[in-house]
Amino acid sequence: MDKLALLGVLLAITAIYLGQTMEGGHFASLINAPALLIVVGGSLGAIMIQAPLQVFRRSLAMLSWMLHPPTVRWKRSIHKVTSWSETARKEGILGLEDSMRREKDPFTKKAMQLLIDGREPETIRSTLEIDLETCEEFEYAAAKVYEAMGGYAPTIGILGAVMGLIHVMENLSDPANLGRGIAVAFVATIYGVGLANLFLIPLSKKFQSIIKNTMREKEMIMEGVVCIASGENPRNIAVRLQAYNTDRYGSKA
Repeated sequence: MDKLALLGVLLAITAIYLGQTMEGGHFASLINAPALLIVVGGSLGAIMIQAPLQVFRRSLAMLSWMLHPPTVRWKRSIHKVTSWSETARKEGILGLEDSMRREKDPFTKKAMQLLIDGREPETIRSTLEIDLETCEEFEYAAAKVYEAMGGYAPTIGILGAVMGLIHVMENLSDPANLGRGIAVAFVATIYGVGLANLFLIPLSKKFQSIIKNTMREKEMIMEGVVCIASGENPRNIAVRLQAYNTDRYGSKA
């Protein structure tokens, strides 16, 4: 579970609640179902017009990363690639067939298949680089769906506020409720700005950070496989792959 993201959400909600109550307002005055419907429904509709179907589906699948983001265990990944190089040196490239069958990641499986097939190192690199670039572009496009929604939400919030003010103007004969009606109208603006800046845009940036890390792991695996194909020493391979390890800057593997 991403404890830092969860803490961030709780902190944002708490700050808004305390700020509202300290100013003498009531948190209940920020709750308005029609305004929420306009902002969420309008933003979702706008992004559905913008994004291709496959990208939109992938963006929905990424929502699970909010609680259980994919993590890269660098030491384990480096050890795995190094063990492949040791097996290849002792048993030959064909000795990696069992390891390839156990792999679940399609990119890693393809990399090992190219290696076992006896492809030249540069052929392996160029083939995998195309796969890596295509995958990265698709993943980033899906993550940026939320960033785009964050761009639409404030404007749609203003649209909801204007709609609310129109409703207020239609009821000028009831002066007692004018203040309350105007206040409710501006709730849509709060929803739009808040949803964009406290949730959608940060979520997009979080996903992009995760994607960058996972793509870096794939790049490391590609480099390791190319080194194995080139017949490099396992120790040299381990040293080279360690350069990809971001955990060495502070966090544990």
